[in-house]
Amino acid sequence: METTEKIVESYCRYVKGWFTISNIKCSGQYEIDLLAVEASSDEGLKRYHVESGVSISGAYSKLTANPFSPEKLKERTKQAGQRRTIGYFIYRKFGAREVLTELRKYGFKGGNYSKVIVTWGWDEKAKEQADREGIILWDFREILREIAETWRDTKTYFTDDTLRTIQLFVKAEQEQW
Repeated sequence: METTEKIVESYCRYVKGWFTISNIKCSGQYEIDLLAVEASSDEGLKRYHVESGVSISGAYSKLTANPFSPEKLKERTKQAGQRRTIGYFIYRKFGAREVLTELRKYGFKGGNYSKVIVTWGWDEKAKEQADREGIILWDFREILREIAETWRDTKTYFTDDTLRTIQLFVKAEQEQW
């Protein structure tokens, strides 16, 4: 599991208060980054399929609405750009038959769950396409800020390594040397 995926899972668990299952292997070369369930809702269970695609590379940091091509995804020099398209998430991360089969095993079927992409920003056309597809976009930078703000003044010791690291960083930033 990538560091960014661990941070997103910690956010869902400790800030949102959701139950999570991460890193679910599907048949073929597919994987589900995170499934989360919000049990405290008055509307019953709310389910989330969360996929992370975070890059801080200038050319590939933002999610785009550029066309997705499965053929270009196979070309090493074009992979990074393809993974930064909303189409990549729609077809490869959310819509692949192997992923949908695995989701059903966990009770995620039909329209009973929300799809979430975590990314380092997006362009306006990607946002429009996500909205049309019913996909929620989360900005990774906002997740970090919210984690930091939530735990800024707490003395709680976290055994979750990811959350503990962020908490220590926030504490160090607060103190004058």
